[in-house]
Amino acid sequence: MNAGTSTRPSTPADAHPANPFEQAGYRARFDWGPNGLRTLAPLAAVVVIVDVLRFTSAVSVATACGGVVLPYRWADDRGPAYAAERSAILAGRRERGEWSLSPAGLATLPAGSRLVLPSPNGSALSFAARDHGARHVLAGCLRNATATAAHAVQVAGVTGVIAVIAAGERWRNHTGPVRPAIEDLLGAGAILDGVARLLDPTELSPEAATARAAFGEARPVIAERVARCGSGVELAERGWYDDLAACSDLDICDVAAELIDEAFVATSTQSTRRRPDGVIDGSALGSSTTNSVR
Repeated sequence: MNAGTSTRPSTPADAHPANPFEQAGYRARFDWGPNGLRTLAPLAAVVVIVDVLRFTSAVSVATACGGVVLPYRWADDRGPAYAAERSAILAGRRERGEWSLSPAGLATLPAGSRLVLPSPNGSALSFAARDHGARHVLAGCLRNATATAAHAVQVAGVTGVIAVIAAGERWRNHTGPVRPAIEDLLGAGAILDGVARLLDPTELSPEAATARAAFGEARPVIAERVARCGSGVELAERGWYDDLAACSDLDICDVAAELIDEAFVATSTQSTRRRPDGVIDGSALGSSTTNSVR
């Protein structure tokens, strides 16, 4: 594509321009939380959920190890039964030595493990995205940003819309309104940076372009930004510095994670390679594999 040119997608958003928050006319879009998802997902071929601290980072680690992750509602008493019905392990608390939302802990998850992973933000959004009509739902984070961008572009096709949704956190524990979280802004921006390099920067909505710009500014000090933001400080107060490090590792994982039926599994797209100069090599775009859920 020539610089400065753009092909605008023909989507329901273009047919119904009355809602300016649909970001009509752009292939890559960005918004926050359940309301942003509700607005963008019905128009999107691909929805990428970003919950850096810690759900989507945990999904990235677990699926890269060969595990299968089943999202589940937070604080739901049916969790043990749900896991048993699916021959899976229900994640618990890191303090008890159990598999949990800890990406550092999940680094030793045995291949083939099936893990039910409740989460108040990223997990809930993952299933909601499918309910709102998205054909493909990905779990994106800093760890797999380039791989996620490449897979999103590949499965979106020529005109499909890619909606990147930052989960954010909640005020007042898990019941309050969405609190925009810096780590999710940066994770979303990293994925959108990869999308822009594979498509064209003019394909990004102003919202998406702004998230990308925030990532570009923070990239040289990304680990420091994540560690010093409110969510990072909160995690550090629990002593989980290894999780902060694991969640801040940019592009350490070369596979994406896609929700297939009811579980996230690892996918790979050959175009996830970076050249020595740091530019994404998109020459192999179009070939991808997805592990089946057994």
